[in-house]
Amino acid sequence: MDYKYHCYIPAASGLNTLPFNPCELLDFQLLTLAPGETWTGSSGDREILAVILGGTANFTVGGSKFASVGGRADVFSGKPHSVYIPRDADISIEAVSAVEIALPSAPSDLVTDPYVIEPSQVADGRWGGANFGRNYHQILTEIAQPSLPARRLIVGETYTPSGNWSTYPPHRHKTDNLPAEAAHEEMYYFRVAPEGGFGICRLYTDEGYEENFTVRDHGMHMMPEGYHTVVSAPGYTTYYLWFLAGTQRTQGAHEDTTLKWVGQTVPTLRNLGL
Repeated sequence: MDYKYHCYIPAASGLNTLPFNPCELLDFQLLTLAPGETWTGSSGDREILAVILGGTANFTVGGSKFASVGGRADVFSGKPHSVYIPRDADISIEAVSAVEIALPSAPSDLVTDPYVIEPSQVADGRWGGANFGRNYHQILTEIAQPSLPARRLIVGETYTPSGNWSTYPPHRHKTDNLPAEAAHEEMYYFRVAPEGGFGICRLYTDEGYEENFTVRDHGMHMMPEGYHTVVSAPGYTTYYLWFLAGTQRTQGAHEDTTLKWVGQTVPTLRNLGL
């Protein structure tokens, strides 16, 4: 099957790009550097959030220098450090240790200074309950970090435990009908632990299109449309970096009406300790 909304991004040394991209606003790159290696580039007309997946790097963004950003060994080892890179910025990244950096981006007309998001600024918590409970990090959202400037990007991380479902009940971001729903594109970048594990992801639309695929390391779920949900295979935890972009940054999602009742059970499940 030729997938419309799923691919695997290369993870070779240097800057890796998506083999195709159905989204109009969102894009994603993966930067992998060995100790001492340097990458230089420019943000052009886009804003970028450089999320340190693992390792440490020095950043120069325009005239600003940020030394030794990062520290966690991998995405399963704590909260991330991130660097917001505004449009029209020259970028130089030097690896202090071996480093992997996720680079989600979106068009921007916002003129602002670059800044670092420390782990202490990243909100955490748990969504759902029972076997559809999952843990999250909110890195750059209008809800958890309202004072941090950004034009379109909304970014976070989700950890789905062994055998659990995530983004459940499935939801979409199709139309601007705030506060109930906001029109956003969304992407997921996946990792799985321990090594060799997998998950399953499902995307489907109101018009009847459906796509199911196996989640493995460096998988990408690209969602300009559709309801979506993820499940982790027993024994494995799936991680995904999620990021959204639309005309505005107010979050809102419409849950599948046939499954919405499941989400309404969460208060009862939490009272039972589930």
